[in-house]
Amino acid sequence: MAEAGREALLRFVDELRRLRQLAGGPSLNALVAVAAGLGQPLARSTLSDKLNAKSLPDWDFVTAYVAACAAYAGRSGARLPAELADPARWEPAYWRMLRAADAARAGDRLAAAARAELGRQARGVRRAAGRLARARRAPPAAGGRTTLRRAVGAARRPDRAARRAGRAPGTVLISTIGGTAGVGKTALAVHWAHQVADRFPDGQLYVNLRGFDPEAPALSPAEAVAGFLEALAVPPGRIPAGLAAQAALYRSLLVDRRMLVVLDNARDADQVRPLLPSTPGCLVLVTSRNQLPGLVTAEGARPLLLDLLSPAEARELLSRRLGADRVAAEPAAVDRIVAAAAGLPLALAIVAARAATYPDFGLARLADELAGAWGSLDGFSGGEAATDVRAVLSWSYRGLDPAAADLFRLLGTHPGPGVSVPAAASLAALPVAEVRRPLADLARANLLAEHTPGRYALHDLLRAYAVEQAEATDSDERRRAALHRLLDHYLHTAYAADMLLHRHRDEIDLPVAQPGVAIPALRDRDEAWEWLAAEHRALLAAIALAADSGLPTHAWQLAWSVNTYLDRVGAWQDQSTAQELALRAATGAGDRDGQARAHRNRAIACLRLGAYDDARDHLERSLCLYAELGDRVGGGRTELNLGILAERRGDHRRALDHAQRAHRLFEAAGHAQGQANALNNIGWYHIQLGDHRRALDYCERALAQQQRTGNRYWEAHAWDSLGYAHHQLGRHRDAIDCYEHALALWHEVGERYYEATTLTHLGDSHDAAGEPRSARTAWRRALDVLDRLGHPDAAQVRARLDGTPSAPV
Repeated sequence: MAEAGREALLRFVDELRRLRQLAGGPSLNALVAVAAGLGQPLARSTLSDKLNAKSLPDWDFVTAYVAACAAYAGRSGARLPAELADPARWEPAYWRMLRAADAARAGDRLAAAARAELGRQARGVRRAAGRLARARRAPPAAGGRTTLRRAVGAARRPDRAARRAGRAPGTVLISTIGGTAGVGKTALAVHWAHQVADRFPDGQLYVNLRGFDPEAPALSPAEAVAGFLEALAVPPGRIPAGLAAQAALYRSLLVDRRMLVVLDNARDADQVRPLLPSTPGCLVLVTSRNQLPGLVTAEGARPLLLDLLSPAEARELLSRRLGADRVAAEPAAVDRIVAAAAGLPLALAIVAARAATYPDFGLARLADELAGAWGSLDGFSGGEAATDVRAVLSWSYRGLDPAAADLFRLLGTHPGPGVSVPAAASLAALPVAEVRRPLADLARANLLAEHTPGRYALHDLLRAYAVEQAEATDSDERRRAALHRLLDHYLHTAYAADMLLHRHRDEIDLPVAQPGVAIPALRDRDEAWEWLAAEHRALLAAIALAADSGLPTHAWQLAWSVNTYLDRVGAWQDQSTAQELALRAATGAGDRDGQARAHRNRAIACLRLGAYDDARDHLERSLCLYAELGDRVGGGRTELNLGILAERRGDHRRALDHAQRAHRLFEAAGHAQGQANALNNIGWYHIQLGDHRRALDYCERALAQQQRTGNRYWEAHAWDSLGYAHHQLGRHRDAIDCYEHALALWHEVGERYYEATTLTHLGDSHDAAGEPRSARTAWRRALDVLDRLGHPDAAQVRARLDGTPSAPV
């Protein structure tokens, strides 16, 4: 780390130490006890490390430490300055320290930890308000300000407000904002979220529940909760399976926090309930086109029905957008526009955007166009209001040049939730450089929103209109061709990304991409990972779209291509869903190769989720299919997976049998890489069975073959297995040497979890060799990695550092 970064860290740690002295100088053991009583456990070894600047103090540590010092001061009678007792007061200094440490841009461990913490917090709740900043803004509709001001004020005094409302103290305050499509429900909620951000110091959460999206299914409560857990910096691997467990974790993270939660575009109360916090300091704003009486009755929600704008309010909106002079110059035209828009803020915003884009157009001309195009938007005309925006959308759409109009229609094909520039280029069969202009035209016309740089989304009304126009204008063949190009884009790019993540994975034969498909050139592993992370949801939606559109090969190959990524980020439920779609598509098409791969990958997801019986069923089906196909390599890989399943169940003898069968299949196929993998697994299972000398022989043969094939990932596995065998034989110096080789390779291939596993093994060998200082250094490095990954193995390593017996990692 650069000297400035080191100095910043030391200054921050010095302040932490000063706080401890001001609090009465509690011992580390005393702080541990106080923190435990507050429900914020701190390990003594962690306190020692952080206070001696041996590792970066992450924010969770800072908040727990400050709270413990403040509590101790209160018990001991020490006079602690108020500005030091509030964890929020430490945040600016903490961020300055992180940025100074990160500024080195070096490979130093503390600099890397600072970068990781900056990234984690950027995704976390303190940056969650950024999601609201990217939401579409419009002036708040009249009638909502007073009601919401009361609701937010009540959130500052929740128990008093609850008593006034006849509710039990300690309950969450909920306000529902109802009204017709386009009336400004979201704009009002977002506007107020920005206005009151300072009253909710622990952050704001926002989600669009897509309750009335005409093309995409409503967001399930499980998807919404998973998104909130991600925003709250919970790693994917720590998110439990099942909605009930996910909701419980979400609520536990909001305990004692004051947060504003915006649940936008809800379909019904059942979609909302799992997302309601249980913390009295929180306020929930729910927007919906329905009235949600269930929330009012059962949850005590305070309903607000947002009416259409009055003529005076509509004129005020146009004046703010276009200038008072322009509006005053043509009062009759303004009256006609206001009447045609029927008080709908969305319609008026589009009118204003067109008028602002063409300042030389008289407002009378716009009023004429609006009146001449009046019609009805069928998908949004039933049951909510007599308001209709097709007219506004139609003349806004007709004002586009041909390229932008073509692109707008095709964007209705995209499954969402966001479309990238290359995906849009593929839809339109345009070069990436050329599609940027029509995208910008659509954004300027308020027909498309650029929520984040380079990623666009359609409002649900606009998507419905785009689909209508495509069906009325474009042939089935043209729309089908656009869909095919879009899925080609996702398939070929995902496949290229996967091969960068898993360089030695067996290849599959992709269908040739259609002309006009844009395939980004991903240069390295980091770019591949970044693309997959950005397109995670779009890829899952593309798999479902391919399966539903009669393109089964695209469906199972897309699922195959994202499997490595989903597995490594711990998105195992998504992995299972994707492979279920793949299996259904391949089965319907009679594609046995696709079925075999989907069964095996579905089994991997089941293994991760602990569904061992389902995993075995899928693996046995996959094995039968590979046997029918005469695919020994596929059969060998499935046998290896069966061995892992047997190991998970504690049956190491059966695991060894499966690994030996895998080796025979790979040997018959002449597949050197597979043989090496099987040899390493055979060696590992011999270790588990206590035959350490035989294990050495197999692991050494595996290492030699891995080195010949050049697979650094599996070579690292072989070195780690060798080290473990030497450790069991008491050859600790040989074990340490093996582990050092493995660590160099893990660092090279970027595998952080297995790096932590090897570091733990390295610490065990140092400890057994009578080198406690080196052991603790290795364990601390392992704990640092596992804590940043949020992996449960961290508890076992922490127990080693605390001197508590634990199970081996």
